[in-house]
Amino acid sequence: MVASLNLGINCQGGVDNPEMVWFTVLVAVTLQTSFLTSPVRPSIFFPQGVAPPDIKLLDIYKGVVPFIVLQLIDLAMVMIWPQLVIWLPIVAYR
Repeated sequence: MVASLNLGINCQGGVDNPEMVWFTVLVAVTLQTSFLTSPVRPSIFFPQGVAPPDIKLLDIYKGVVPFIVLQLIDLAMVMIWPQLVIWLPIVAYR
């Protein structure tokens, strides 16, 4: 038996559970932020492997700081205003 994940969007139109859609996007934004921060940070280690030897790890860290700040602002916006996330599925699946 295959387990299915119901995100609350049905094919006949409508969003049954907008909170689940919001939570899924919240988790996705959090995971996206984790790619730039400790302990995962593959978006920092991969460029370090292909960068010239004169580019230090600290330079790469300084380069991703603005993106981390933007991700945290985005995460805060999604948490404060869930309507930003659930508006499009509600409109698209009417």
